[in-house]
Order: sequence, then C-alpha cells, then structure tokens
Amino acid sequence: MSTAILTGQPVPGASLEGELRALGFDVRVASDAGDAETLLARIPGDQRVALVDARFVGHLHALRLGLTDPRFPVAALPGAVTVQPAARQALTRALARTGSRASGDGGSGGSAVAVDGVAEALAADGVPVHRPELGSLVATVPADPQARNEARQAVAAVDDEAVRLRTAVKSRDGFFTTYFVSPYSRYIARWCARRGLTPNQVTTASLLTALIAAGCAATGTRGGFVAAGALLIASFVLDCTDGQLARYSLQYSTLGAWLDATFDRAKEYAYYAGLALGAARGGDDVWALALGAMILQACRHVVDFSFNEANTRDPAAAADASPAAALSGKLDRVGWTVWLRRMIVLPIGERWAMIAVLTALTTPRITFYALLIGCGLAGLYTTAGRVLRSLTRRAQRTERAARALADLADSGPLAEVLARLLPSGPRVPARLLTVAGAAVVVLAAWFDGPGWSVVVCAGVYVLVSADVIQHPLKGALDWLVPPLLRAAEYLTVLILAAKADVNGVLPAAFGLVAAVAYHHYDTVYRIRGDAGAPPHWLVRAIGGHEGRTLLVTVLAALLTATGFKVALTVLAVAVALVVLFESIRFWVTAHRRGAPAVHDEGEPA
Repeated sequence: MSTAILTGQPVPGASLEGELRALGFDVRVASDAGDAETLLARIPGDQRVALVDARFVGHLHALRLGLTDPRFPVAALPGAVTVQPAARQALTRALARTGSRASGDGGSGGSAVAVDGVAEALAADGVPVHRPELGSLVATVPADPQARNEARQAVAAVDDEAVRLRTAVKSRDGFFTTYFVSPYSRYIARWCARRGLTPNQVTTASLLTALIAAGCAATGTRGGFVAAGALLIASFVLDCTDGQLARYSLQYSTLGAWLDATFDRAKEYAYYAGLALGAARGGDDVWALALGAMILQACRHVVDFSFNEANTRDPAAAADASPAAALSGKLDRVGWTVWLRRMIVLPIGERWAMIAVLTALTTPRITFYALLIGCGLAGLYTTAGRVLRSLTRRAQRTERAARALADLADSGPLAEVLARLLPSGPRVPARLLTVAGAAVVVLAAWFDGPGWSVVVCAGVYVLVSADVIQHPLKGALDWLVPPLLRAAEYLTVLILAAKADVNGVLPAAFGLVAAVAYHHYDTVYRIRGDAGAPPHWLVRAIGGHEGRTLLVTVLAALLTATGFKVALTVLAVAVALVVLFESIRFWVTAHRRGAPAVHDEGEPA
C-alpha cells in the first residue's frame, strides 16, 4: 500500500482524492507542514509516500507518471513529490527543513511552497529527482480561482487516455513494428491492463506461442509451416504488447526486463531448431544453417552490447563530436533516411516478419539462406559504421567501460593463470595476436577438421587470450574483442560438428552453443541492470571462452564421431544446467529483494 499526504484542505468539488485512491494511494490530509511531518512519521517505512498539494489540478495520467513509476526512488511534478522506502529519510529531512523555513516567514506561500520546496530541498541534498516529461498533459497548482478554472479547461482540452495510449508505444521502433503492429497492439495492451494482466504474463504467453510455432514448423508439413509463420507473427504482437502494457500501466520490474529480453532469444532460437527439425522430416539437413543463423545473430547482439557498453558507460561519449557521429545525427533528422536506416539493420520486427513469410511460402533452407544473407549484410553495415565512429572518436575510455568489456569477454581460469605467468608485452601487438589466434583456430578447424593440429591452434589461442586480462580494453576498437571471441568459440564448435559428418552431432552442437550464448546474454542483462557480471565461480565452472574452445577441439581429436556427438550433448546439458540454475536463482532473488525496477526498451536487432 502507498500513502499520499494532501497538504492543505481539499478543494470542494475537486476529484484529487478519488484520483489518488484510484492510483492505489491511501489518502491522508495534513493542515500544515508540521502535521505532514507527524503523519509521515506514522507511515510504515516500507511504503511509498507522496506529498501532494491539495490545490493540484492536472490529468490523472500526469499523477500516474509522477507518483507511481517504480523505476525512480524519488520523483516530482508541480505540486507533488513521491519517494520510495529507500529515500524516506531524505524526505523526512527535506520536509522538516522546508517546514521550518515556512514557519520562519510566517507561512507565506502556502502549501504549494511546502510541496515544491520539498522537491527542491531533496535535489539540493544531492538526491536525484526524476521529473517525467508530461508533454501535453497538465500538472499545476493554481494560485487563485481564475487560474484554477483555466487549468480545468486545459485538462478538459486534452484526452489523457489518448496520450497514455500513444506513449505506451516506443518512441523509436522499426518500420514493421510501427506501422503493422503498434497501431492495434496498444489496444491489446489496454485490454490486458483492464483485466489485471501483468507484462510478465503477456511475455510468457508470447514465449508459449513461439514454442507452439516452433512445434508446428517441426512437423515438416506445408500446413505446419503456414501455421508456424502465423503463430510467429502472433508471438511478436504479444512481444510488443508486453512492453506497451508495462508503459501503459507503469508495471516495470527487473525480473520483467530480464524475462522479456531472455524470452526473445529463446523464442527465435527455438524457432530455428523447429525449422531444422521440420526440414529433416522432409529429408533436408539444414542444422548447419540453423546453427550458423544463431551464431550470426548472437554475434550481432554481442557487437551491439559491446559497443553500447563501451560508450554508454563512458560520460565522454555523450560529447562525441566525431565526423561519423555528426553525420549519423544529420541522417536521423531526415525522415526517409531514418526509416531506411532502421530497416537496413533488420531489427526484430522486420526479421521475424521475413522469417514468418518465408516459412509459410518457401522451405526452411531458403528461409535460412535469406536470414543469413540479410543478417550478414545488416551486421556489416552496423559494424562498419561503429568502427568508423570509434576510429574518429577523441575521448578516452573509462575504467568502468573497460570493466564491462572485460566481463563480456568471459575469460576463464586458463587465461587468468597465463596472465599471471606470462610477461605482458606491448598492448597493440598483443591485441593483434589475440585476434589472429581467434582466426587461426577457426581456420584450422575449417581446413583440417577434427585433429591434433586444431588442438595445437586452440592451445595458441589460449595463450594469446591472456592479453584480454593483462591489458584493459580501453583501445578505440577494443569493443570488438568480445564479439570476436564469441565468433571464434561458436564457429569452432559449428565447423568441428559439421566435419564430424554424423547424424545428430549438429543438433548437439546447436544445444551447446545455445547454452553458452544464454550465459553470454545473461552477462549482458546483469551488467545492464547494474547487478555486475555473473559470479566468478560460474565463469570458472564453465571454463571461460578459451577453456571451452580447447576442450571441444580435444574432444573432437580424441573421440570417434559418435563419441564426439555424445560428448557435445553431455557438455551442452552440463553448461545449460549450471548457467540456468545460477541465472534463475539470481533474478528471482533480486526480484524478491526489491531490486530497482528496470525497463529494457529491447534490442534494435
């Protein structure tokens, strides 16, 4: 339960008390600042508290935005301020100080000064105060009856439900989502809100729909493929709806952001597996294409994550005035180029629509070919632009950004030991050796297949991987290191499995890469939620990127093709069990402990 304290006597005929109760507040009335302090002291410390000027006039949704958003410990709008339990002591101090000043000047300024003064006092104490963007919504404290009448007319002139629906949609989204999904999915979100459904429930429904779609694709029949395509689109509509529901009703949570992001990956990759199974029923083996599509998409995401972490955690990046950044900004101000640039990167809406249509009309092989070509071109486009921007960037990367990149690198115990034992050479040559080592192990697997030559190359890769620990990732292009390491590990597994040429080994490799990719995605979501990287014991337990790469090459060299299939399956299950157990434990525990609410706007790709 939350409590709202009205400062001053309610205005006759005003609907403020009813609106606050509709938002879930227990309303109490304080005649002055001293009375407000007394009431505040009586409210349990685990409740959200709001101070609201009794003369407040505004839209209900303005109050909702200002007083109920769970992401911000302290928020304010004209005539109202709210704090969550973590900031209660700061509110008590600010209210006492504001009340003392009001008493000292004879109470001039009335209750409006008391409420707005509390927000100013909180900010003066260094407490971050969130002030929501209200746009056309009204939130004001009229000083006299005429101003009150004008404010009421302004409220009546704006349909706050229309504003609420419009702002439930992301301000920046893909072409397909903007024009083919959001125009009606927002109404589905409102329907869900009015029936008490939560974003997490809608997210789960989206996952189940996608899994059913994958099952339909796995039948290998034309009817199954058509149903799969339709259900995949339905799953995407629900995927858009859960975020719109979260914005519409302000139901944000750390657990919800993690579920939304994680389920997106699970839905897409499960659908790839379903297509591969369906193709196999028709006599076409496309598991290598399915695994290649998953690797390409995972590496694209790691490129996005690494670049963003390297820059969003670097305050100097906000002032980046490089020519590439300036050009990008200019293009974003021209209407048709905005949509073209958003479509070129093949974001999730366009990608899923393409997959759904091709599934229904063509074959899994054609679907995967189109997916690989489209995602490959999109990856080249985005990566080239980021490389250009990084090369012309003037600011130095911070320790925080370097730490995030090091966590994304996923270095294991072998790299740690070698980093302590081996001398540290010059940074640039060492970094180039790391890149070369990653390329060599992949090329060796491609040309030689399972054998001891690949093991030797993997050993070299392990040796040079110590550089990531010895030299902080602060170089202009060091954000490329984590995706290069991901590509080296995943491609080694793919190539060795394909070279084994035994039925079932590629599905086992698909499972292993999926389990490891989940761990890498989970690392990103923890960093984004300011929860830090996964515990060190987990990274050590699953070997790090260099340990897993070496182990897979050794297994391929030692075992028969059938034995290699069994070993990959066992390894996939073991990694999946460990990372899933720790991940689910962490996120559920964080949710129960009241971790700060997070809303992830989703990945552009």
